[in-house]
Amino acid sequence: MSIWWSLHLRREAASVPLARRLLLGAMETAGVDPDISYELSVALTEACANAVEHGGADGPATGRVPDGTEGYHVTAYLDGDCCRIEVADSGPGFPAHVGARSGPSEGMREHGRGLCLIEELADHVRFRNRPGQGAVVSFDKILKWREGALLKVS
Repeated sequence: MSIWWSLHLRREAASVPLARRLLLGAMETAGVDPDISYELSVALTEACANAVEHGGADGPATGRVPDGTEGYHVTAYLDGDCCRIEVADSGPGFPAHVGARSGPSEGMREHGRGLCLIEELADHVRFRNRPGQGAVVSFDKILKWREGALLKVS
């Protein structure tokens, strides 16, 4: 059995807790270990916060929610023993240096730490740009299960 969901959210700070709560609820219902759920929720929070802060203004109309305001997409997949989360925005994309697992640099005192945190919390992370369409951060984590979990891999 697997679970997946996708959201198109407004590029507003209030959208971040909604995505986090939906993820935590799905993982709790499925029986994912609470520590793993927490780590993934922190990584999702950072990815959404990045999309809210940097993922708009120059983006195409496809980055808009139905009421016409700017938005971003969150998709989560729980399949087997893995969870994959993708956050896509319609902003200018990531700078060329993003994605090197080098840890925070001196220039990251105020910005960029969230991306490093995602790299630390997830098992596999990919930052990519979609020319003219924005940026996508996707990350995977191997799941651990509580006893009697609904989706536990045998």
